[in-house]
Amino acid sequence: MISTTNAVVWFSEVGRDDVPVVGGKGANLGELTRAGIPVPPGFVVTADTYFRFIDHSGLEPAIRKELFGLDVHNSRDLNERASRIRARLMEAPVPAHIAEAIRMGYRELGQGPVAVRSSATAEDLPEASFAGQQSTYLNVVGEENVVRAVQACWASLWEGRAIFYREESGYDHMKVGLAVPVQRMVQSEISGVMFTVEPVTSDATKITIEAVYGLGEGIVSGEISPDLYIVSKQSLQVLDITHAPQDRMISRHLGSDGGYETGNTWQEVPAGLGGRQKLTEDQIRELARIGRGVEEHYGSHQDIEWAYEGGNFYLVQSRPVTTMRATDDEGDEGETETAPLLLSGQPASPGVGFGKVRIVHDPADIDIVRPGDILVAEMTTPDFVPAMKRAVAIITDRGGRTCHAAIVSRELGIPCVVGAGDATRQLAVDQEITVDGSSGAVYQGEALARLAWYERQKERYAKSASLKTTTKLYVNLAEPELAERVAAQQVDGVGLLRAEFIVAQIGVHPRTFIEEGRPEEYTRQLADGIREFCRAFDPRPVVYRLTDFKTNEYANLRGGTKYEANEENPMIGFRGASRYIEEPDVFQLEIEAIKLVRAEYNNLYVMVPFVRTPAELTRVKQILAEHGLQRGDDFKLWMMVEVPSNVLILDSFIEVGIDGISIGSNDLTQLVLGVDRDSEKLAHTFDERNEAVMLAIQHAVLTARRRGITVSICGQAPSVYPEVTEKLVEWGATSVSVSPDMINQTREIIANAEVKLGKAPKPD
Repeated sequence: MISTTNAVVWFSEVGRDDVPVVGGKGANLGELTRAGIPVPPGFVVTADTYFRFIDHSGLEPAIRKELFGLDVHNSRDLNERASRIRARLMEAPVPAHIAEAIRMGYRELGQGPVAVRSSATAEDLPEASFAGQQSTYLNVVGEENVVRAVQACWASLWEGRAIFYREESGYDHMKVGLAVPVQRMVQSEISGVMFTVEPVTSDATKITIEAVYGLGEGIVSGEISPDLYIVSKQSLQVLDITHAPQDRMISRHLGSDGGYETGNTWQEVPAGLGGRQKLTEDQIRELARIGRGVEEHYGSHQDIEWAYEGGNFYLVQSRPVTTMRATDDEGDEGETETAPLLLSGQPASPGVGFGKVRIVHDPADIDIVRPGDILVAEMTTPDFVPAMKRAVAIITDRGGRTCHAAIVSRELGIPCVVGAGDATRQLAVDQEITVDGSSGAVYQGEALARLAWYERQKERYAKSASLKTTTKLYVNLAEPELAERVAAQQVDGVGLLRAEFIVAQIGVHPRTFIEEGRPEEYTRQLADGIREFCRAFDPRPVVYRLTDFKTNEYANLRGGTKYEANEENPMIGFRGASRYIEEPDVFQLEIEAIKLVRAEYNNLYVMVPFVRTPAELTRVKQILAEHGLQRGDDFKLWMMVEVPSNVLILDSFIEVGIDGISIGSNDLTQLVLGVDRDSEKLAHTFDERNEAVMLAIQHAVLTARRRGITVSICGQAPSVYPEVTEKLVEWGATSVSVSPDMINQTREIIANAEVKLGKAPKPD
């Protein structure tokens, strides 16, 4: 368990569950380190240290004054206020004990050049891929420079683009913390980005690798067009190589005396290298093998930043891929396009858009982009995001399919072509063009054939979305910012609403609120988060899983170490139903939040997680009833099935009185097989398709159907393994709940399975 009183923690001390303490980037670096994956060593200046700096410096009133009345869509005013906030943070002295802890960490790391990176507590989370809102400083040398770089990272939390993103995403500015990983600097000979899925077509059978000479900033920023390698995930065969010549690279600055100085600079690629392929096929396969292992460890597709130095590969970041979509039907290319082809680049985000060109050379000028325009830039950065949201398509001169423009365009669902050469010079302001993000082509005027083809594609997706199935299709969600977007899709409701993300954003242990005499504040913030989902999905049901933080996760909240025990194995410790029974005053705060939301939306149901015995379920049900939450026509009570006892004596649990169950395949697999689901060494054993696990799931489904209650599944299994979904339909599951990226695919799997089994609904 991490002590939040420490100013710094080492990578080896943290993992994927420690986002509230070390942010997304820090948590992932720790997770990779603990899994034995090659990561340069380092430590993290915790997010709580940032909050202590703000408190110690008395900066909150000044920040709130600058934010008062701010219209984030007024770019000039936004950037002026942001600049004043950053200046105040940089002028404030870093408390002596914090500065000394950073210096000591730097000394223990061996001094020398380090990378100082920002790791916001709301960054790098699933479905939130607007990464890069804060700053990174590379090749920082010297104790005082490292302290200053950490302070500059804190200040970058108040860049205009970061304020804009938080405002648009509904984050409370003062509740988002910033951790700062400090990591030994890899002097990359070659570096790049790897997706363990083809990012444009979402082909999960392929790994995509992009590579450039020098430091990775060249590829991530879009300054350099990279080599592109496509690899078969199963066989590791190199399927395709696209080579891009390179004449310059970013490297560490070499001083006049032959020694290194802090900072980076553009340098010429050494003679004879610029025209060569960056990685050999053996190196490509080795890197792909590492990427495949990371994906298996996390259980989801990964976006990985890597570096190559001295004959070894290192991973410097890994985050979930957040923009999966169904593959385009390549068999329907339609009529030949007759519009003149102006230029072409790499297809980065599918779709076809038509509009007028707006060329933006400086993010300060993004206000010239109006709704319906096509944004053309040398490259994009997070500062461009407000304009990108208004554009119907995007073109960049440089960059590959994993650069900022590509990732954000896929998140926004708009066409994008990157690496188009000199588009900013070839195209003219107000010129009407068509951008085909599916093929990488840019046409003069209105490309009628391609636009018609895209309309047919949209119709095909619409037909898929309107497929009728007897088995309901629900979605798993956690982040309020996604509610509206996902609710617009054809899903039957939320089968699993996880409270943990909302609680992490509150950032304070609920008992702290009680002791400070403001319990209603915790209740209000929790209700605000839940309400977003109920409003977006109304009248479709939203099944809210009661908070299932474990002791180590609660301890990571501010004030948490005061109240949480240090358990050897929190995964099977004080969690779930037992917690609500032992701490009824804390549970009451959550119940009151549910009641506040239900006063407006009666589509909110409750699901009880990690119930070990029927007696526990009985007591939780009694507590809910004592506070006015009783089963009825408009209030359903579900139970998670994730402990073997839930399967073995399911009839006894059902007799307590519940309306439905949802199978948590992650914990159930872990406990049936006795495998820590986070163990890298046992990852090959952790498989929901194991015979014992499938028998447990089958027994739960059949028992629930026999007893006349609804039965769903909300673990990862149906999102990863189509064959599990087919079996669930065969056994009679009433619903399947999956991650947002798998909605369309799962609907088709369910529909096809129902046709085979003769269960398909009759046409209207």
